[in-house]
Amino acid sequence: MGENLRVYLIKKLKELIHNDFTDFSKVKDQLSDYDACFFALGISAAGLSEEQYKRITYDFTMALAKTLFQLNRQITFNYVSGVGTDSSEKGRMMWARVKGKTENDLLQMGFKQTFMFRPGMIIPLRGIKSRTKSYQFMYDYFMWLVKIVKAVSPNSVVSTTQIGLAMINSISKGFPKPVLHPKDIITLSK
Repeated sequence: MGENLRVYLIKKLKELIHNDFTDFSKVKDQLSDYDACFFALGISAAGLSEEQYKRITYDFTMALAKTLFQLNRQITFNYVSGVGTDSSEKGRMMWARVKGKTENDLLQMGFKQTFMFRPGMIIPLRGIKSRTKSYQFMYDYFMWLVKIVKAVSPNSVVSTTQIGLAMINSISKGFPKPVLHPKDIITLSK
């Protein structure tokens, strides 16, 4: 089945180059007829003002979500968030408030299914490199520590493959709750 799924996905793969993530009206016709959206665009909040971080984290996400919702409410919308996201939107950490607002607004949109993936520690597999220099530094020099954390607490660390499989499985299997923590991601990836 895994090989058939892979072939199916490759046949459906289509590249769309678009530069304005606040307005998808010019490419709207190319966004119809999809069953799911795996939204993993993000940036570190380090060194950014709340306005700058909100533009990328909230505004870009909502612009695409609103366009997709107009086209097909039956889509499964998967949003990669983060452990520590503040659903109350009132905490001290700016990034957590912005992520919380993004999650809350996505959950209220009315898609067929909406899932918030909060992976926490991630083990990058298959040559994946982080664009955030501090994260890549950690992977390059402290992966041994991440592996120790995983050995001690196996449900607290996920791999990039587990995240991907969980997102794919969310379309057909669903999940009983909309916010998925590492243990949930591991479960859904099987």
